[in-house]
Amino acid sequence: MKHSFKLNADWNGGRNSDGFIEAGQLKTTISIPEVMGGPGIGTNPDEMLLGAAATCYLITLAAMLERASIPVQELSLESDAIVDVTNNIFTYESITHMPRIILKPEASEKELELATKLAIQAESSCMISRAVAGNVTMDTKPSVEFFYVPE
Repeated sequence: MKHSFKLNADWNGGRNSDGFIEAGQLKTTISIPEVMGGPGIGTNPDEMLLGAAATCYLITLAAMLERASIPVQELSLESDAIVDVTNNIFTYESITHMPRIILKPEASEKELELATKLAIQAESSCMISRAVAGNVTMDTKPSVEFFYVPE
């Protein structure tokens, strides 16, 4: 089964202008980021690629943890992208995901180990990670711990 996703875009001028994109629930202004010499209005392709990779990874990880019946108390994610600009050539070098998984108090040591393993495996299971494989270095640095209940 194939799924089609569509995006409509409008652009208001030259390089340092801005535009607007709409794709399903995504509706936002776009431009080149300020750190790359643009106006910094709305979001940009660099943030959007990071957002796509991070949300895909997080949803994939959540599904894997659920399928494994891991008792998760909290799940959050911080992701970091590195873009190199050398001689005016822009290269999206890497994305690092740093998920934080807090397990419910009843979780076992074995479930903690499995959650850590799944956090690493989720990267290669994510559709966006597979799409950029070979072009962008992907890394995962999970933090998995038990929920602390004060006595």
